[in-house]
Amino acid sequence: MVIARDIVAGPGRRGVLHRLSFRAEAGQVTAIIGPSGAGKSTLLKVLSCDQPFRGEVTLNGRDIRGAPPAEMARQRAVLPQATPMAFPFTVAEVVRLGLHEAMALPHVVAQALGRVGLAGREAALFQELSGGEQQRVHLARVLAQVWAPVTGGVPRWLLLDEPVSSLDIKHQLQIMDVARQFADAGGGVIAVLHDLNLAAMYADQILALRQGRLAGCGRPADVLTDALLTELFDCALRVGVLPAPAIPFVLPQSAQPGAAIATHSSKVA
Repeated sequence: MVIARDIVAGPGRRGVLHRLSFRAEAGQVTAIIGPSGAGKSTLLKVLSCDQPFRGEVTLNGRDIRGAPPAEMARQRAVLPQATPMAFPFTVAEVVRLGLHEAMALPHVVAQALGRVGLAGREAALFQELSGGEQQRVHLARVLAQVWAPVTGGVPRWLLLDEPVSSLDIKHQLQIMDVARQFADAGGGVIAVLHDLNLAAMYADQILALRQGRLAGCGRPADVLTDALLTELFDCALRVGVLPAPAIPFVLPQSAQPGAAIATHSSKVA
């Protein structure tokens, strides 16, 4: 598991995170939610040891600050919000960046691309892809890095910062399915999500951050409440309440991947 104790991090005297503690279990998807500036990305950077911090973080029982980087790279893979590529790499070359020396698995690149809906795109130039396609290539890269969710009885981890931010609803569901399957196979997933419906749909545990502090932690039904969300986002929110009759709405829970659309006038409830 991942255990964080009394984390303090961020620039300036006040910092961003303030004595934040939580644990995330392998075999589960943990979603981090909260308004902009709440400390979500900073927390993910702490967990990946890319942000100086005070306190303690252990991954599978090992203090992340005392572990060699190569060892950590074999146990967890990190998808940041943006990963610019300055050179004209092909898609396959970008995905291969996630493979370490011990991985003599030629099938991993093709299979990872297939998992994110980019099968057969190995020879395409990364810079010629759309923003959403580039995001999925990088997800394939981090999947390749920790291809087996469990190795030697030890779970591996995906740390994902807004993994669906540039994607249409079909590919949002596809990528969240990948995360869910990784966790179901014994790995651990910690993901920053802005879409509360996706968090409710896929997460086993939700961490709600507000001004660098933990405002709520638990199952989606326990965290996604009117009172907590209203406090979190500083606007009146109600959970599970239909909008005015004239306003249509679409929820990812109602999606049927691969199903034909019978009529353009159908309303999704």
